[in-house]
Amino acid sequence: MIPIAEPCLGQEELDNAIQAIKSGWISSQGKYILEFEQKFAQYCGVRYGIATSNGTVALHLALKALGVGEGDEVLVPTLTFIATANTVTYCNARPVFIDSHPDYWCINPAQIEGKITKKTKAIIPVHLYGHPCDMDAIIDIARRHSLCVVEDAAEAHGATYKGRKVGSFGDINCFSFYGNKIITTGEGGMCLTNDEGLAKRMKILRDHGMNPDKKYWYDVIGFNYRMTNLQAAVGTAQVDKLDRLIARRRQLASWYSHAFRDLAGRGLVTLPQEMPWAKSVHWMYSILLEDGFGLNRDKLISELREKGIESRPLFYPLHVMPPYQHFKRSFPVAEELSRRGLSLPSGPRLGEEEVAKIAKSISSLYES
Repeated sequence: MIPIAEPCLGQEELDNAIQAIKSGWISSQGKYILEFEQKFAQYCGVRYGIATSNGTVALHLALKALGVGEGDEVLVPTLTFIATANTVTYCNARPVFIDSHPDYWCINPAQIEGKITKKTKAIIPVHLYGHPCDMDAIIDIARRHSLCVVEDAAEAHGATYKGRKVGSFGDINCFSFYGNKIITTGEGGMCLTNDEGLAKRMKILRDHGMNPDKKYWYDVIGFNYRMTNLQAAVGTAQVDKLDRLIARRRQLASWYSHAFRDLAGRGLVTLPQEMPWAKSVHWMYSILLEDGFGLNRDKLISELREKGIESRPLFYPLHVMPPYQHFKRSFPVAEELSRRGLSLPSGPRLGEEEVAKIAKSISSLYES
């Protein structure tokens, strides 16, 4: 089976993990946590990093630190992983959905302003499948309406917008290091910020709300959102590989685009675009299947699996999920992308011959 994703782990990660075990510091204290926080924050061009146990709690921690609470509204794209909206709901706030941009699939800035009300507190742009959002437009809207911005960069480590790393634009910026992400700590996440006060508040909330100057004294209700030293040991080694892993994914995207040139030229598939102001990291290489050619997306996924190729649909829009179906309106771009979208194997160990095999398999299924 050619997997949809796989981590790239080697001797460096193993050496660090062994050192962490030998030190005895395997829980939420140890040298690797601070090293990982500083190294990843520096890579993204941000002052402070706050490591967390996963990417979902990074988003929740960010929203709590910004004071998002009951009665507030937070603008999120409907086409994203469900954690983006769930973390808003955890705060007893209300996610308000925005449709996708038809070219690059992220939140459409042109539709944001019409959804802003007196209750709106924040915007969460999601750099979907590794392609950056239009951050200038989003930041401009946020400033004019005094809104917070929380970047969800879970799928876009190292992607750039106008030459600047994503995860450096918002008030707080959140990453995931789940096993299928560009770099991984198994589970894990991180919040980045340039605001010293927010960084201090997140560190307190991350550790049950404990007063940093008075051991076991709790001024606020917090959470156990800490990363372990073992996870951070792996992450520290992964950051050193990040540029190479990004280069590999961009090479894979180039191979895919070349392999699909015939199908694309015949109008059977639409390939992912990269906007002039963006550098995508192609977390998942995803295509759109064109209608009218008798090839059902879900049937294709099943038939590819029979050929030993794992694939998956694009995310379902959140407004069609049972917890969020009270949004009684249509988001046509997101619905169309989700219906036609197919994500293909994008792991760093994939070779050009395997990419050609995947493209040939899809082409032969079209022909049949």
